[in-house]
Amino acid sequence: MNKKLFIFDLDGVIVDTAKYHFLAWQNIASELNIDFTIEQNELLKGVNRENSLLKILEFENKSIDPSLFNSLLIKKNNIYLRYVEKINSSDVIDGIKNSIDYIKKHKHHLALGSASKNAQMILRKLELFECFDIIIDGTITEKAKPNPEVFLRSMNRLKVKSEDCIVFEDSISGITAANTAGMISIGIGNKDVLSNANHNFSKFNLITNQFLSHL
Repeated sequence: MNKKLFIFDLDGVIVDTAKYHFLAWQNIASELNIDFTIEQNELLKGVNRENSLLKILEFENKSIDPSLFNSLLIKKNNIYLRYVEKINSSDVIDGIKNSIDYIKKHKHHLALGSASKNAQMILRKLELFECFDIIIDGTITEKAKPNPEVFLRSMNRLKVKSEDCIVFEDSISGITAANTAGMISIGIGNKDVLSNANHNFSKFNLITNQFLSHL
């Protein structure tokens, strides 16, 4: 049996932090007199912090001074961290722990592939940090999704072929990155939005051990 590599995104797959990102970005957008909507927030899923702010500015064709840009990035992260400060293991999305247990039991590789620069801190709060063989996040990657760098780094470090990698993602950019890398992409969320995924599930807890075994 080939040893598989299962790569999990963090936000929206392992834990629902998208709502906190939205509230934090909404706060920043209001400072810039931009009406930031929940629909626009969907376009930021899987996108790193710098590119997210660029997209928000593009919504209104605005530009700002680089020093203000950098200060707003810091402010956004501080607002977000205040929201996530109280998360714990009970916030892990239903089905995640079962799948992780199955993957570990069958001795496959487990990796985190996330744009988040807070990934390690959040995983510790969720009591999942020790489960992962490797964590590739926004602190060590140079190119954001849809560039496949975050997934390719995991694959190369663990010496697994791309066709033996399975990626769980809730964003268009993440699915695109997985497909570009030649990996099996599994979309978690709206099937119409994530139509490019190889497999789709509206919720993670619909993924069965039988499905994982067929992969």
